Amino acid sequence: MKYIVCEKPGEFILKEKEAPVRKENEALLQINKVGICGTDLHAYGGNQAFFSYPRILGHELASTVLEIGDNPRGIKAGDNVVIMPYVSCGTCIACRNGKTNCCTNIKVLGVHTDGGMQEQITVPTSILLPANNLSDDQMAIVEPLAIGAHAIRRAAIVPGETVAVVGCGPIGIGIMKLAQIAGAKVIAIDMNEQRLAYAKEKIGVDYTVKAGENTVEEITKITNGDLCTAVFDASGHKGALETCPNYMSHGGRFVLVGLSKGEMTYSHPAIHAKEMTLMCSRNATTEDFEHVISILDQFPTESYISHNVPYTEMIANFDSWLNPATGVIKATVDFKLK
Repeated sequence: MKYIVCEKPGEFILKEKEAPVRKENEALLQINKVGICGTDLHAYGGNQAFFSYPRILGHELASTVLEIGDNPRGIKAGDNVVIMPYVSCGTCIACRNGKTNCCTNIKVLGVHTDGGMQEQITVPTSILLPANNLSDDQMAIVEPLAIGAHAIRRAAIVPGETVAVVGCGPIGIGIMKLAQIAGAKVIAIDMNEQRLAYAKEKIGVDYTVKAGENTVEEITKITNGDLCTAVFDASGHKGALETCPNYMSHGGRFVLVGLSKGEMTYSHPAIHAKEMTLMCSRNATTEDFEHVISILDQFPTESYISHNVPYTEMIANFDSWLNPATGVIKATVDFKLK
């Protein structure tokens, strides 16, 4: 079978190997489609935390079961399934407290272990969810939207809140739509006017603000001086991460969804005066995946997936997906060729 491996930063190679053999409590899957996310882009660029090479990338996966044994969810051969790509140990303090998304020994497909940029893969049956009602496109975007769903749940968003989302990339866009579904008013913040336009026209955010010197002033006007009760960073940019508390109201929450490799600096008096709640949001849980699957009919999948190529053309196209000028929002790669 064919697979694509990132041998080192800046280098993909299309190779061939024997198909995997299923073990007990595993399923053998055919990979239909792979979504490209910021983790993949950063890994290719050599600036992804928690990463080593060589690595088969890919954790946003649409798949069909080829072989599977008995399992609690009743999944059988021929079923479409969503893969929750976080393999947790089940025994650490986080797992015992239901926080499998931040297991102390977590292995994320395509990050810590080889992922889905291959025609077939074996995975534990415990990380599969039935998805026969979803298309390949929909299955491939469940994981990034589940990241957003987890962040919304962490922040305990309630109807009527005004929230800011910094970064109109795939994760930020998901947070915006899920915040709307939770009943919040949404301010989208980004430096890219094309992405802000997408957030306004396709996601339907209430307000857009171009990031810059006047951002706080504009948010102050929009909120009549209150600022935002919750601010989400989905950029992972150090400057944005350090600026976000300025957009937050007194008594508000700041949720770090994007990941930066470096250290960050905050003025303690400024965040203390607001009694800021700072929380990180990592990965997602079964509850988040199931929520996303239940609301996918409210999400603009067709426009969200802006670029799609067969795996035979991925290497030639990947560099272009690093360039915002290409208009890429979510790129996907077909591994099931028609």
